[in-house]
Amino acid sequence: MRNENITLANWQEPEANQWAFSHVRELIPTERIGRGEGLAVPFERGEQLDLDCIGFDALGRTFSVREALDATHTDAVVVLHQGRIVFEEYGPEMSRSQTHILMSVSKLVTSTLTGILVGEGLLRASDLVTDHIAAFVGTSLEGCTVQNLLDMRGGVRFSEDYADLHADVRIYEQVAGHRPRTDVGPHENLYDYMLTLAPRGEHGGMFDYQSILTDILGWVLESCAGMTFAQLVSDRIWSKIGAEYDAEVTVDVGGCALADGGICTTALDLARFGLLHLRAGKANGVQVVPIEWVRECTTSSADLVQAFPKVISEGTNRFAMYHNCWWVVDPQAPLLAGLGIYGQFLHLDAVNDTVVAKFSSWPHALETELGDLHFELANALGKAAHNAC
Repeated sequence: MRNENITLANWQEPEANQWAFSHVRELIPTERIGRGEGLAVPFERGEQLDLDCIGFDALGRTFSVREALDATHTDAVVVLHQGRIVFEEYGPEMSRSQTHILMSVSKLVTSTLTGILVGEGLLRASDLVTDHIAAFVGTSLEGCTVQNLLDMRGGVRFSEDYADLHADVRIYEQVAGHRPRTDVGPHENLYDYMLTLAPRGEHGGMFDYQSILTDILGWVLESCAGMTFAQLVSDRIWSKIGAEYDAEVTVDVGGCALADGGICTTALDLARFGLLHLRAGKANGVQVVPIEWVRECTTSSADLVQAFPKVISEGTNRFAMYHNCWWVVDPQAPLLAGLGIYGQFLHLDAVNDTVVAKFSSWPHALETELGDLHFELANALGKAAHNAC
């Protein structure tokens, strides 16, 4: 049922976001990402985790799984071990069939789509943005490569300070239709807005997390394939992985999809997407993503490591690098994650063969302690599943 008290002005606030994050289409226009005509491929159930057996240390104390789930404002969580469901739980606004916004975990879908199109020969990671979108000639994106976009190393000026209501990220949210339009200037849509970004420095420099770069990448993908972003995700990914439900992505008044943070899926289908990567790009025996691309996402290099700060702005030194839109904890394991504001989380652990997909509704966009708790929780769940507690 529509909650008339929740609007674009307050949907990300603590008193509203638990409902809003799972009812996005009632607040923002979306385009359907179809699951295709094939049969859904259900998960088998494995030996279920006994939560009473699992405890772990974090933030200077010992947590039970239940305490951690409550503390991190969990909306839904799915744990896969060896491709089977070993734990699944939904909050009051969620169910197996209910979609939830991924926020920046959406970037992983955009990255994966890039890898597929690279495999098809429609573009190369070394291509310039201007090779595919002539409108960027003469703008701050001239000289920027697709790889620069994937690694957050574009030389543009864009502030992503969520605490600053006047930061660039708050303006582009208005253009994207995620906030009321009060201060957008002449920008009609994201396509127009992306052309006006100011230069900051050389492309390919230090890592600087800027979500707008993934939206530029989404536009490049649309231009390469001649399809909307939603159609591309449906055709190349969602219809190939045995998804149970359609997904969707928010779009602005010009039809531009928010490729960096507007995708909405069910928790099980997000876990299914994660398993695609843990299985080297295969789903149901079919190579959906080129194995070379999956391996590249955790391939380290001196250049990537040197470009990545030892301690990022969120106050953690947990990550080895950021590559192809993945936060890489350990390139060797590999252990990697997708992170989204307000606690959206996808954790892949190859050593323990686990996927943790988690939706949350944190009170604030960025919560360092809750983010740390997510990782410790995922590690504990993975080890428990692997050791069959």
